[in-house]
Amino acid sequence: MTNLFDLTGKKAVVIGGAGGIGQAIAQGFAESGAEVLISSRNEENLKRAVEEINNEKVSYYIADASDEESVKALFDAAVEKFGKVDILCNSQGINLKHVLPEMTVEDWDKMFQVNVKGIMLSCKYFGAHMKENGYGKIINISSVRGIRACPNGNTGYGATKGAVDMFTRMASVDLGPEVCVNAIGPTVTLTPMMDKIMPKDPAFRASLGANMPLKRIGEVEDCVGPAIFLAAPASDFVTGQIIYPDGGLTAVG
Repeated sequence: MTNLFDLTGKKAVVIGGAGGIGQAIAQGFAESGAEVLISSRNEENLKRAVEEINNEKVSYYIADASDEESVKALFDAAVEKFGKVDILCNSQGINLKHVLPEMTVEDWDKMFQVNVKGIMLSCKYFGAHMKENGYGKIINISSVRGIRACPNGNTGYGATKGAVDMFTRMASVDLGPEVCVNAIGPTVTLTPMMDKIMPKDPAFRASLGANMPLKRIGEVEDCVGPAIFLAAPASDFVTGQIIYPDGGLTAVG
């Protein structure tokens, strides 16, 4: 039972691994023994992330998750580097905030391109590879916004995350029994980007977690444990599920 959370020898790809939740998960995978390839569109951010993670098991590849040829090139590069891929984490995502009367078709389409199409494309290529190999773990980063409505211009983002949730369930059927497909649905999480744009007032930040049983918003590290669980042998009988590291928000409505 001691190897339930051991990723030694596993090969992982983390799309959106150049910051925030994705970077934290990539670091967690590497510290648990996996070799990790992180990917995003921005090479400068990828280099910074590799430097910050500071683990020889982590390398990077530039790719656009919303472009099929780019995703296929990422897949080919990962297989060439590792020989096989055991774990895929989809952490790519954008939130372009508009209340519905002010929503632009351009921003709506852009969110669905990255947040939904990007996940479909990576699961298509990596999922088929894993199924053929007889083993794989896929982890999609969703959000509590996929099941819980909120104000402040999150209509488009919430719609994409609802799509991610159902896609995760459907993909678990298409790729099973060889591949487990699950998702993580965090609440408001203090990523480095969020820290820059969020008011610094401690009272304001505390107020964001006031309606959660654990009385705080999320930290990126809160998603690492669930991700390691879903990538490791401990979750071999778990598929089609969304795990919510949300401080209890979804438990109270």
